[in-house]
Parts: sequence; structure tokens; C-alpha cells
Amino acid sequence: MKCYLLKSPTGIDALDQAERPTAAILPGQVLVRVRACSLNYRDLAIAVGRYAGAPARNSLVPLSDGAGEIVEVGSRVARWKPGDRVAGCFFQRWTGGEAGADTAASALGGAIDGMLAQYVALEQDGVVAIPEHLSFEEAATLPCAAVTAWHALVGHAGVKAGDIVLVQGTGGVSIFALQLAHAFGARVIVISSSDLKLERARSMGASDGINYKTRPEWDAAVRELTAGRGVDQVIEVGGAGTFARSLAAIRVGGRVSLIGVLSGMAEVNPMLILQKRANVQGISVGSTQYFEAMNRAITVNKIRPVIDRVFAFEDTKAAYRHLQSAAHFGKIVIRID
Repeated sequence: MKCYLLKSPTGIDALDQAERPTAAILPGQVLVRVRACSLNYRDLAIAVGRYAGAPARNSLVPLSDGAGEIVEVGSRVARWKPGDRVAGCFFQRWTGGEAGADTAASALGGAIDGMLAQYVALEQDGVVAIPEHLSFEEAATLPCAAVTAWHALVGHAGVKAGDIVLVQGTGGVSIFALQLAHAFGARVIVISSSDLKLERARSMGASDGINYKTRPEWDAAVRELTAGRGVDQVIEVGGAGTFARSLAAIRVGGRVSLIGVLSGMAEVNPMLILQKRANVQGISVGSTQYFEAMNRAITVNKIRPVIDRVFAFEDTKAAYRHLQSAAHFGKIVIRID
């Protein structure tokens, strides 16, 4: 089978197409013919050697996100059959409840080989059924970004109609958070450096947009938009450059779901948390049960993931570079024919 290998975490050019034998499945596994994959910022960080949880090994099959159909099932598999359309779960060993001590060791495209291959062996509890109205390309965007947004909104904040959610940027997690929060009846405020992207976000249901280039004190703008109250939740993907402002933007007792550190790490002043009686939680994707619950909501609301661009398998490096440019709105997909 064809796959891509990251020979060393030295940059995008360290990615090479390769031939490998098709994986042999264990009794509790399924073999998936992968039809599409999608990229996350984590994948770029691993490729360029900037990811703290990167594996200490070479020749990694990258990417956590992919979808396809099952072509073979192991002898102990009862819930799946050949032909079922599925997406892989980011963590192969986190079925539900609290994450276990070994959860991180089952992360696709990091601790173990990922989805950027024609065939992948996955755990029977490490795949979920794809919503019927979604294509393989659309379903491939869900495992990391969408489940992360669901975990933040539902698992952490318990978002409900009438809540106010602040979303940072227009990358994968942020756009899924906008779509899901809007479906729940929440008011969504988006910040971005692009007026064009803000206009697109409004067309998807955002009530307000703030350009943080022209309004650097965007936390003050948020308080103005909420009559001084602040928002119920911030989907925090920035890190050092945004965390303090996120705390300033929430209401007393509000929540900050810490998902990314795109602008680097920062020293945290605990007084900022105390003053707001803030609830701050780190979000690391989610379980198989979260994925299944989210798919039910996606099905009922007929939500379609926003795909910025689809690349051919042979153009994988170009897909990575497009992600690196930060010009995208939504998800970047690689089709595997």
C-alpha cells in the first residue's frame, strides 16, 4: 500500500511517499481503506519539531484524522462489517469517561502511526460510524477538531441556548465551535485578523465579529458587545498572546476552554483567574463516546464541515504548506484515491 512517512521532525520536506505492506489486523481490530484525511495544526507542529508530545522515533505515518470504509474485521469484532463507513478516533484507547493513563499512548499520528495511508488497522472501539449525509472528505475533518470543539462546548461548558461563546480565529476547532454552538442556540462572537473571514463567520451564524488587528483590545470590545457582562465561554486556541484577554472577556464564573497555544506558552497570573472565579480547563480532543454523541447532533442539525481546500494524495506537502500559510478558513483535506 502507499503511505507517507515523516522520516524525521525536521520540516515538511521530511515527508516522503512510501510503499509498505498492508497492515495485518488483530482479533479486535478492523482494517479501513482510507478515502480522505484532514490536517490539524498538531500535524504541522509534529512535522517541524515543535510539538511537545511528538514521538521519539522516525518513520512515522502522520495525521490523526481520516475516514473510509471497513474492508476486513477481526475474529472478535461484532459491531462492524465490511462496507461500513467509519472515521478513526484520535485516541484509539479512550472509549468514554475520564481519560486513562495510557490514553496518550494511543494517539494516531503521534504516539502511533496515523491515517495518511491507503489502509489502516484500527481498534474496533476506535472507529465511529460516519453521518449518512457526509462525504468521506467531510467526515475526515471530524476526529480531532470537531470532537475537541464538542468536548469544550458540551463536556466542559454544558453550553445551552442563550449562552454567549467567544471563538478565536477561523481554523478547524473554531469553525466547528461556531457551528455547534449556533446549533445549540448560543450567541457566538468571533475574533479574527481578517474582515473577510469575519464576514464569512457571520454568514454561518456568528452574531458579531471583532478584528483584533484593528481592535487589539478585543476583550474590551467583547465587554461592550455584552453590555459589560462578558461571555460565558472562550474557545482559547492562542495561548500566550490571548489567555489574559480571554480571562478579561469572560463573565464572573465563566469558562475558558484551553485548546491550543498557537502564540506560544505564557506565565499565568493566578490573580486573573481568582478575580473572575474562572473555570479553566485543558481540552485534549475527546473519547469515542463524545465522537458518537457529536455525530448524532451533526446528523439531526444536518451540519456540514467547512472545507477550505481538497488536495490530492500526491500533493500532501502542498497541503501542509497551505496550513502553514494560515490562509485557510475551515479544514484542509487530502483525498486518497
